[in-house]
Amino acid sequence: MSSFLFVVPPLVGHVNPLVGVASALAARGHQVAWAGEPTLIHRLAGPDAAVHPCPPGEPDGPDGPGGPGGGAADAVRPPDLRGPEALRFLWERFLVPLAEAMAPGVRRAVDVVRPDVVVADQQALAGALVAEDLGLAWATSATTSAEFADALASMPRVAAWNDALLRDLRGRIGHPGGTCDPRFSPHLVLAFSTPELAGPALRGGDRVRWVGPSLAARPRPAAFPWNRLDPGRALVLVTLGTANAGVGGRFLTEAASAVRARAGRVQAVVADPEGVLGVRTDDPDVIALPRIPQLDLLERAAAVVCHAGHNTVCEALWYGVPLVVAPIRDDQPVIAAQVADAGAGVRIRFGRAGAAAIGAALDTVLGEPHARAAAAKVSAAFRAAGGASAAADHLERLAGQEDPV
Repeated sequence: MSSFLFVVPPLVGHVNPLVGVASALAARGHQVAWAGEPTLIHRLAGPDAAVHPCPPGEPDGPDGPGGPGGGAADAVRPPDLRGPEALRFLWERFLVPLAEAMAPGVRRAVDVVRPDVVVADQQALAGALVAEDLGLAWATSATTSAEFADALASMPRVAAWNDALLRDLRGRIGHPGGTCDPRFSPHLVLAFSTPELAGPALRGGDRVRWVGPSLAARPRPAAFPWNRLDPGRALVLVTLGTANAGVGGRFLTEAASAVRARAGRVQAVVADPEGVLGVRTDDPDVIALPRIPQLDLLERAAAVVCHAGHNTVCEALWYGVPLVVAPIRDDQPVIAAQVADAGAGVRIRFGRAGAAAIGAALDTVLGEPHARAAAAKVSAAFRAAGGASAAADHLERLAGQEDPV
């Protein structure tokens, strides 16, 4: 039996893929523990998950940068921030402060768990830097494939700034003589996608293992009104993820209008955490709820309209559902480009797309067979990659090495 410590940021999309991996390892008799925000991890991984609070005493509940939590996750990002400024905000106001806040808790968790392998999310930099400092074997959890695209290659000054930021962070919480990029383990990089969507890995080298999406059972929200779904119409799922609620009002309103203009053949379920569309139990065309059973709905969906968040994209394509992607910021433009390049969807502009543009994109993915065929091709690659079970296999092999460093 080996022991594994999963180090995760307070981000739903970065915890969910590892839930299935942790479950697979536990089913094989291994010890699994988590370092992160307890309430979020218990909600996603179950109340019995062994969680070491990181940062210690962090208020419960953050769901992303600018979320309702406190401490390092409490940097409220201006909703109109885009491009390099959004990247700068993400690193300087969220990722680096989060790493510094988590590092003491990660060290304490290591002391208690004594893991054979630390599994560090790419945005939980403390996990990688502490493991490197202590000489532990560690694996990277890449819950988004954006980093493999080397998006900063065309922006050398931004890349140099990013490298300097990481060097300074290592000097404060890690081993000053370390050299590896904490986003890419020298031992193992678990990529929760496949080249059929992400393209070839430009970073990470031969350490990258493409395992495809890891979809685990997750807690369901309050009872969903399944009786309101019309089997005679194409079901469209509209969601902007868990970290974009404050910027999506206009887009959700326009998407609802696009669906209503096609009400004879289309029905939508909209994730509307801010209540922008209102809650009406008599609307036959748009079912808007604060939380929705996304995986259950994807089994029935004909199309997805979303922000190009990596988890939502991969979950949709797992079921062979084509997408309309409207990236907002962070890694989303990269993921949206991957969807478009794979032919599995249509990309539109989040800030400018109105009902007409959203509707035209919907008509394309619903009416033209090439998008569904491309989505089915990615789905087949995802299912062949092995998911959580394959990731567990790679971690077991890493744990069994005598000298992984």
